[in-house]
Amino acid sequence: MRSVVVRRFGGPETLEIIDTPTPEPGHGQVLVKVKGASLNPIDLSARAGRLTQAGLVAPAAQLSLGWDVAGSVEALGPGAERFQLGDPVVGLRDLLFAGGTHADYVVLDESALAPAPRSVSLTKAATLPLNALTADRALDLTGLRRGEKLLITGASGGVGGFVIELAALRGLRTIALARPDDAERVRALGADEVITSADDLGPAVRSIVPGGVDAVIDAAVLGITAHQALRGEGTFVALVAPFAPPSIRGTRVVVQEVFADGRRLTELSALVDAGVLTLHVAQTLPLEDAQSAHALLEKGGLRGRVVLTP
Repeated sequence: MRSVVVRRFGGPETLEIIDTPTPEPGHGQVLVKVKGASLNPIDLSARAGRLTQAGLVAPAAQLSLGWDVAGSVEALGPGAERFQLGDPVVGLRDLLFAGGTHADYVVLDESALAPAPRSVSLTKAATLPLNALTADRALDLTGLRRGEKLLITGASGGVGGFVIELAALRGLRTIALARPDDAERVRALGADEVITSADDLGPAVRSIVPGGVDAVIDAAVLGITAHQALRGEGTFVALVAPFAPPSIRGTRVVVQEVFADGRRLTELSALVDAGVLTLHVAQTLPLEDAQSAHALLEKGGLRGRVVLTP
């Protein structure tokens, strides 16, 4: 089978497509035939060596890429009983030393998989796992209750959009920071208020919510700039540990760390079919165009994910 790997860190030109034996599922594992695998910013960081430099990935001669996957069950390992051959599934690869999803096939623990939503294509379904699980866990970490107020930075991105929709489901009041061109789309997702500039973000938010919001989810990685909008003793959820601001004014600062939670992913998949979560694909490219896909994402300005289709 084909697999996208890096053997030296750098730009998109360092990506290689190599032939490797198709893996066999072990106990409690499932072999998935990949139909779609989205490209995320963390894949760019892995390719450039930033994850290894940060100590999140052990140094290795070769690193496989890809977290998200949508596809069909090709084979079952001993003890795997949740799925049948041919079932459409979505899943998340959170073990970075294991084979990545930017490949023809991937083996995942059964617990990392969920039934794919039936109302969308598998290409679209591939954009769900990482971003939706990140958004959902970030909301859990805020501890907010119905009616409380949340600032979402990067609201027009993959994680931010899911946060808006899930927050609306929980009855939270949301203030979204988004690009001017995305303001109407973010409102359509359910944001109560939209701010289109990060300049003087704290005063801008406090003009809407005197005293500051109860929590911040910082999908845009603004750090202290976003923290200025938070009330005393509020909760700040950072998505990237090095950019977490200090815990000042009695605030609680936590870092969200996503993991492959197939149980919760099953519930999120059902929310897609219920029309609660919206999936966005910016462009699809064949696996052999992985370098072009990385360059496209690195350029920025996309509305939706790039999905590789083996």
